[in-house]
Amino acid sequence: MTDSLVYTFPALFSESVKNFGDRGFIAMVGEKPRSYNETRSQVMALIALFERMEIQPGDRVAILGTNMPNWVVSFLATTFMGAVVVPLLPDFLPKELENILEHSGAKAIVASDNLWQKLNDIATDNLLYRIGMEDFSVEGPLGKKFTFDPLATPVKEYQVKEDDLAGIIYTSGTMGTPKGVMLTHRNISFTAVKSRLIQPIDETDRFLSILPLSHTYENTIGFILPMLSGASIYFLGKTPTPALLLPALLEVKPTLMLSVPLIMEKIFRNKILPAFQEKWAIRMLYRIPVMRKTLHRIAGKKLMETFGGEIKFFGIGGAKLDKTVEQFLIEARFPYAIGYGLTETAPLLAGANPQKTKHQSTGPAMDGVMLKINNPDPVTGEGEIWAKGPNVMVGYFKEPVLTKTVFSEDGWFKTGDLGVFDKDNFLYIKGRLKNMILGANGENIYPEEIESVINNFRFVVESLVVQKKGKLVAMVHFNQEEIALRYLHMKEDVSAYVENMIEELIIELQDYVNSRVNKFSRVQVVILQPVPFSKTPTQKIKRFLYT
Repeated sequence: MTDSLVYTFPALFSESVKNFGDRGFIAMVGEKPRSYNETRSQVMALIALFERMEIQPGDRVAILGTNMPNWVVSFLATTFMGAVVVPLLPDFLPKELENILEHSGAKAIVASDNLWQKLNDIATDNLLYRIGMEDFSVEGPLGKKFTFDPLATPVKEYQVKEDDLAGIIYTSGTMGTPKGVMLTHRNISFTAVKSRLIQPIDETDRFLSILPLSHTYENTIGFILPMLSGASIYFLGKTPTPALLLPALLEVKPTLMLSVPLIMEKIFRNKILPAFQEKWAIRMLYRIPVMRKTLHRIAGKKLMETFGGEIKFFGIGGAKLDKTVEQFLIEARFPYAIGYGLTETAPLLAGANPQKTKHQSTGPAMDGVMLKINNPDPVTGEGEIWAKGPNVMVGYFKEPVLTKTVFSEDGWFKTGDLGVFDKDNFLYIKGRLKNMILGANGENIYPEEIESVINNFRFVVESLVVQKKGKLVAMVHFNQEEIALRYLHMKEDVSAYVENMIEELIIELQDYVNSRVNKFSRVQVVILQPVPFSKTPTQKIKRFLYT
């Protein structure tokens, strides 16, 4: 794959069909993969159906579905004919879906059976067709009937250009209303091609896909990237609960996977760390650094076996990985890798493979991408990360004013993230600019770093640090069910015991945190968050609701 290729999906896929036509491409876990040739035939047949429905280049086609081979077919068919795909997160609420379908002007939607009911009460003037993802059956205007013919081929030939709009991706928005990010064929294709320089991939590789394909992270790195390389992709299709994920890992034996930090953090806190705390002798050994590393190495071997034994790249992105969990992965010699990017950059800006990771760094800028720290602090070197490159979005759909605010006059994209480079040009993310708290003496306080410490405290599920009346306040959600298990032997109502224990934990937590952060990041108040925080569809806390 060279830069002489045309950076469009049909051009890149044609190259893959030529090189890997009979090799397996996409499948559900437990099924035989469809080959690249078979996938191409299905894509052509769906384009022929779209033609009969009078879908034209530039028309928007939404996709709402759990991961499956026909999700991929729907995406490729839409973009191959010059139409614009609007991938929708499965966790969007019906009202959010209605707003997006209206705002995007989608003419058709391809939806999977398990999410079809979300569309029942949606009514928009522009949405004419609803297509079943499983069999491509069509619901259209009265008097019009369309049947999918798997042997059909398109009537027209389509000339898709690199700068043609490929997709409008609506971000989940931790700060408020979702925005429609416009990405071109070049934006996404460039990221996928350049990602191969970070981690080599070939036709023998197997991806296990557990994140939504509607998210740019999984879409570009977990779908387009393996497609370029002739690799196979297996879809779990459902939420990756241990009961589903563990047997899938043993069956597929993936060589590459993508994840969000939450998955590995849960494994560490719920499975690995408790094993080192159960017995007094092990607990004492674990406190000795050299013995902790040995125990982590043993745990790492078991973790590799759990993941099928052949994983060589476990990519983590979407949020910052907890520093304690990352230290475990380093000492366990587990092949993890960190990446940094945004939906607006399709998505990758920086990354490193497992052989080049540094603790808490996202790695250097991706080849062909320029990153700089704008107006860095003269002492710390920290400032807002700005980016330039072929993967940076065109802008926000129907939002020219908002688009203008995120670009500098000379074309740099303002990420809204704060970071710093080390001497090797490895990037370290400090937090979101909008989340940063200014201390009493002008110090920069990054709530994400304090939350990372809090979340390592026993029984803590999640936390949020905010500033209220000049004080740093930690809102903490404890796992009350886990605490209650300690009192199972008691016959009376244990709620009072749980309440007392939480009160004690709050006092203990404040000392724990303040002994581990710098003096101006010390928490002055800890309050109980009795229910889980409200989250976006990508499971990020909606901070704007609490600040």
